[in-house]
Amino acid sequence: MFRLSTITLRLFVLLILLISSIFGAIYLLSVPLIKNNVFTLELNSNRQVLNVVYDLASSISFNSNTYLDRTLNHHEQRLKSIVELSEHYIESAVINGRQKGRSDAEIWQDIFFSLRHFKFGFEGYVWISDYDAKILAHPSPLFHDTDMSLYIDVNGERVIPKLVALALKEGEGFYNYKWSRLDETQVIDKYSFVKNMPQWGLVIGAGVYIDDIEKEIAAQKEKAVKDIADVLKDIKISNNGYLYVFDSKGNMLFHPNANINGINFKTQLNPVTGNPIYKDLMAMADTGEELYYKWDRPDDPGHYNYEKLSLTRHLSGFDWYISSSVYFDDLMFSSIQLSQRIVAIGVVGLLVGALVAFLFAKWITSPIRKLSLTAQKINKGDLMAKTGIKRNDELGVLAESFDYMVSRLRNNIHTLNLRVAERTQGLSESNQQLLGAVQRLELTQSELRATEARQRLILNALPAQVAYLDSDLNFVFANREYLEIFNETKDSIVGKRISSVVEADMYAAIHPHIERALQGERVIYEYPLIDKGKPILTRRTVLPFYDESKKVVGLLTLSIDITKERETEIRLAEASKMKTVGQLSGGLAHDFNNLLTIILGNLLALQHQDAVPEAWEHHLAPAIRATRRGADLTRRLLAFSRRQPLSPSYLEPQSLVHDVVALISAPLPDHIILVTQVTDHCPAIYVDSALMEDALVNLLLNSADAMPKGGRLLLSVNKVNGAKLDSRDTFDEPIFPGQYVLFSIQDSGTGFTPEALIRACEPFYTTKLSGAGSGLGLSMVFGFVKQSKGYMRVTNNDDTGACVEVLLPATDGVKDMAKYALPSTTRRTKKPNNALVLLIEDNQDVRSVVREQLLGLGYAVIEASTADEAMGLLNVGLPSLVGVVSDGVMPGKASCYDVFSLVQEKFTTAFFVLMTGYSDQLIQTEYNGVLLQKPFDSTALAGAIEANFTGYLTDNFTGNFTDNSGHKHD
Repeated sequence: MFRLSTITLRLFVLLILLISSIFGAIYLLSVPLIKNNVFTLELNSNRQVLNVVYDLASSISFNSNTYLDRTLNHHEQRLKSIVELSEHYIESAVINGRQKGRSDAEIWQDIFFSLRHFKFGFEGYVWISDYDAKILAHPSPLFHDTDMSLYIDVNGERVIPKLVALALKEGEGFYNYKWSRLDETQVIDKYSFVKNMPQWGLVIGAGVYIDDIEKEIAAQKEKAVKDIADVLKDIKISNNGYLYVFDSKGNMLFHPNANINGINFKTQLNPVTGNPIYKDLMAMADTGEELYYKWDRPDDPGHYNYEKLSLTRHLSGFDWYISSSVYFDDLMFSSIQLSQRIVAIGVVGLLVGALVAFLFAKWITSPIRKLSLTAQKINKGDLMAKTGIKRNDELGVLAESFDYMVSRLRNNIHTLNLRVAERTQGLSESNQQLLGAVQRLELTQSELRATEARQRLILNALPAQVAYLDSDLNFVFANREYLEIFNETKDSIVGKRISSVVEADMYAAIHPHIERALQGERVIYEYPLIDKGKPILTRRTVLPFYDESKKVVGLLTLSIDITKERETEIRLAEASKMKTVGQLSGGLAHDFNNLLTIILGNLLALQHQDAVPEAWEHHLAPAIRATRRGADLTRRLLAFSRRQPLSPSYLEPQSLVHDVVALISAPLPDHIILVTQVTDHCPAIYVDSALMEDALVNLLLNSADAMPKGGRLLLSVNKVNGAKLDSRDTFDEPIFPGQYVLFSIQDSGTGFTPEALIRACEPFYTTKLSGAGSGLGLSMVFGFVKQSKGYMRVTNNDDTGACVEVLLPATDGVKDMAKYALPSTTRRTKKPNNALVLLIEDNQDVRSVVREQLLGLGYAVIEASTADEAMGLLNVGLPSLVGVVSDGVMPGKASCYDVFSLVQEKFTTAFFVLMTGYSDQLIQTEYNGVLLQKPFDSTALAGAIEANFTGYLTDNFTGNFTDNSGHKHD
């Protein structure tokens, strides 16, 4: 295979470089100058085309500005004429009315009626105000005959008083202010002519909306854009260059490419600078310099790799930017063609010179190549090789000397080989011994590496931060958890001092603990950290390590995340507090209901007395209303304390939401939009339907109160898996696994304060102004949810507003449960005639009130203060007994339920009414009789007795009790 010698190749390359240098010098001195001149000519042509189009656009802009002035002047003249016409009409109407003998009131009533219905232009009208800013004539019923002295616009200004004051001061003039269109609520800019009419003490105004004027001007601008587009669409610069127009908002007003024309290209970036390209173009406007950027080509769309130049002019009249755009390659096309021809000539010359240089180099270096080949053979071990060169010049002498040196080298190598063989035998024996030692050492190191790998794997798998430091507080080891939380690596942390790894504040806090550990003490402390952007609380243990002399040589630090543990403790403490408050509330409700029963009964008895003066009614009625409000307050406390009687049934969420929307639609303000979302095939829930509706309505109205300026209110219902929610620790307590239905109420209001998020469900806590709320709304909902075996969460949204979520167990039961038959429609009409009723009540005052009510209903009453006493009377025998009215909680061994069982056994036709201040014990029993909630009046007592015989309420009953079917009645 033919191969050139190195010296031949080097000489050839040297000659090529010499020829190339000559060609390069010619190219550098001529081609750039030619290319620059051609490029300048093309660029100047681009600028001339842009300047011509800019002059044309400036002319059109001047005409548009003239149109703007004419438009404004036209509207001003028209408004002034309308007001003057109205003035003449009023003057004529007053004169004619007085000539006909009509009163001024009738005349002005007709004038205001006519001007209210006077319209001009597009939604133009006339309005009249007196000097006190009262609107006397206006086409909108909202403002007609309305005092506007306190009306404030969106800028906080009193519009009508300001216009009246200006008219009184200046007589007449044109003014700008904010006002809404007829039948609309959105406030926009308006331009009006207002004139003072001192002869009548009136101010008359007529105006036009600014956006109507802007629409006329916009139409003129659109025509100007069309005119410019007609001019630009046929203009072409170089091969593929063109002109385009955009505004300062990034809207492409004209572009020859239909895909770009008319779009907003604010998001299109300049690949060169990384800025929005329209901002770069605006920055270069009228500077006389072109913007360099990269763009795609029509034949290669989407690849922004092609260089372009754009010259931009700003047309301030229209806020337009007119730009020329030409590809850099197009500007360079002519110069590149000329350069290519020069390069082609040079390449041909270079190839010819290369051939001549090659032949010359080969002739000069042929002997040297032979000498080189001989040296290569000798290098490969052929010591018998010779050059074979016989010349009378220097190269011949060199070849002869080279052959002699090879002969001497051959003899020396033979002698050396004999000596090496003897030495090799001795080294081979030593190598065998060393190899055995190395193998044993490698085995030991392999075992050590395996042990270290196992230990590191165990430490990295621990859910804790583990690190070891020497006595100088330099890191020796850290596991994966420790490295990740301090953003270090295994190699970077080794050898670093702890003060350079942790932050200065943390080091200052933990340094005293480290010093104690260096003294030999086992230290445990807590410290907060930020892990992956979330705050956590860690419990950190520092253990000292000792050497053989019991000296501390290092520290082992172990850190465990106790955030969830601490949060669980806080939640349990909060739940315990709420439970304690609930128990206290239930007990207070019981005693308070007894007091209210006494107060209400005596007040009603006093009110019904004929001898009571009529003036006393002014004192009795407020006292009775306050007593009933107190009863409502106790019911709310019972709801929070989870001691209210429930009548659960199967509810479909879709039907429930439909009913709630029907209830909330009327009280919900018009500026609040209610949106509902219910997941398809959402399972049913088993709760008290009335209380569930009350809870949702309460939450929706609370959210509406938090949006005084209006907003969006979302009620969504979804099916969720409790197991997946188990890790979400923001509900009031841990969630049991199972299927749930999640009710979520989200608003766009003010949200909860940090304090309100913590105390939202506490009774009597409210963020409303004093007297605006009882503070029992959310607490009542919370009590009902917990009594229904559910969970509750109160949070703020990420952007704005609050979110209240209620999680209730889902059920697959029958959704329409017909457990009870329809009540009979027959009612007992026979009134009692001294029929005997047993009254059981331990509180003497309550017993006295109920006795009076029963006597008023026509019954004879026998009393007992305890259940034990009552059972004694029943066992002795009361043959004429028709019923029993008993308290629910009494002292003694027997209970009211023992009395109920005895009555059912011995007096099968007798009624049984159970009075109670709270129903905590009823939850634990199977009592199915009538329950009468304290406090009550004689009408409620009569209705409860009637329910024993009819199973339903008579139409004149207004009390609050639960009948023997479990249904609640009001």
